[in-house]
Amino acid sequence: MYAIKLKPLLISILISVGVGAFAGIITTGTVDFYDEIQLPGLSPPSFVFPIVWSVLYILMGVSAYMVYSSEAKSKNTALKIYGVQLLLNSIWPLIFFNMRRCLFAFVIIVFLWAMIFLMMVLFWKINKKAALLQIPYILWVSYAAYLNISICILNN
Repeated sequence: MYAIKLKPLLISILISVGVGAFAGIITTGTVDFYDEIQLPGLSPPSFVFPIVWSVLYILMGVSAYMVYSSEAKSKNTALKIYGVQLLLNSIWPLIFFNMRRCLFAFVIIVFLWAMIFLMMVLFWKINKKAALLQIPYILWVSYAAYLNISICILNN
């Protein structure tokens, strides 16, 4: 067990939550289109998304902190993949909501899923708990991919 360093933990959480906030800002005024399109079965109401994403961003930040705090030589590679998936995570809403290019957004979300999976594998080698904290994230992105492709099919 190691001592938790509060400042790096908070910075890590702020980075991931900041990415989420950035995605929210760039899509302000465009997410109404979710309520205007034909949705697949199992679609949640739009108010669910910010709640779920907030929890996921916090878990991502805690998980990244656990890896960052390790002595593992491979932590830099793992954190680079973490950064790539955060970038893809912030690009997806821009493509889906702002540009309304659902098929291209689906391609992005498939790459996002692959990066999350790779990140989890790398995190697992460093800190198993850090990898396990990503399970809700990959499950949610899997669900989001279902919603994304279903919306493409239903609205074209």
